[in-house]
Amino acid sequence: MTSDDVQCTPEERAVLDLIDPDELVALTCTLVNTAGENPGGSEEPTAQALERAAEERGLLASSDVVAPGRPNVDVDLPGGGPVANGPGLLFLGHSDVVPAGPGWTRQPYNAEVEGDRLYGRGATDMKGGLAAVLVAMDALRRSGTELSGPVRLSSTVDEEDLGLGIRHLTARGLGREFRGCIVAEPTDLQTVIACRGDSYLEVEITGVPAHSGRPADGRNAIDAAAALLTLVKQDHEKHTRETDPLLGSPTWNVGKIEGGRATSMVAPSCHVWLDRRLMPGEDPEQILAELHKAVDEAGITGDGISMDIEITMSMPGFRTDRDHGLVSTVHGAVADVGGAASIGGWTAACDGGFIARDHGVPTVVMGPGGLNDQAHQVDESVSVRELTQAARAYTLAALRLLSR
Repeated sequence: MTSDDVQCTPEERAVLDLIDPDELVALTCTLVNTAGENPGGSEEPTAQALERAAEERGLLASSDVVAPGRPNVDVDLPGGGPVANGPGLLFLGHSDVVPAGPGWTRQPYNAEVEGDRLYGRGATDMKGGLAAVLVAMDALRRSGTELSGPVRLSSTVDEEDLGLGIRHLTARGLGREFRGCIVAEPTDLQTVIACRGDSYLEVEITGVPAHSGRPADGRNAIDAAAALLTLVKQDHEKHTRETDPLLGSPTWNVGKIEGGRATSMVAPSCHVWLDRRLMPGEDPEQILAELHKAVDEAGITGDGISMDIEITMSMPGFRTDRDHGLVSTVHGAVADVGGAASIGGWTAACDGGFIARDHGVPTVVMGPGGLNDQAHQVDESVSVRELTQAARAYTLAALRLLSR
């Protein structure tokens, strides 16, 4: 695919011609090879590679340490001219990847290109998206196009675990106004206008130990956990009766459970890890209060059984109106570069919810790669063609949103 296949003006095409697919592939491979597995908190090599790549391209890069060895990175392209200080365009991504795990037929951190596929952990989620944004920003810079406001890429740490990076960024503030935010997560280039949020709840149940030959002498924490999970299942089923056309419904998932000491003992403790997916606007604290109320009404606690429930992570969902200018611009840019353009919702969660909720910035998600068939998968890969289309779509979106 060449820029001649793109539906755009001659001026836009001149900027797109500055995007080199080979350079984009090389940068994606470099970022993949820096690993950055999380949990583990090892994003620093990726952050450093991102900063170097930005500086080599004449962009302004700065790091903001969130925790030891875990820096967020901002890459800025100032607006053109001394008065170009209007609202900008924010791109959002993350530098961490989930652990590669077993079963790979390739080296996960030695990126390979075979045909149209670039293989390696993070190729889709989301080193490819970061590379596409950076290459797009470089094309904008080299073109000398005067933009009405700046373009920024914010790359956060810890997206795959507890969200330390986006919480740090949100607390620090964006420092300026933005017309919109494009999260470069993998969507197969679909323009995602709504995302569910997510919350983790950990439950610690304490009972009374006893000999299993006289179970009535004790209070079984695992039995109490089973009663709790019955309530969770009932709530899950209640929510599935009414679904949102873009997002489905709120969901519960029991991710992990540990309890008991021995087969011949009444279990004195049990720990349960729950995942509760959130609809836009849902408050995890309210969900926690409702769960406590349901437990009390069911009579699960008391008489030797106690239960402590804690929210250990939460990220908000978001929804942007389908008629918003950001949506039409991004969707149109994807269509004009030959992508399979569509508008939809995401049942997954991402950092974009913080930008929408805490800073009031209209937000969409659009990026190269498949969430369901590639992200977090063995032998993860991304289409080289789609990488190039993403970089071109990001470039067109910036030109059209920030035209002077």
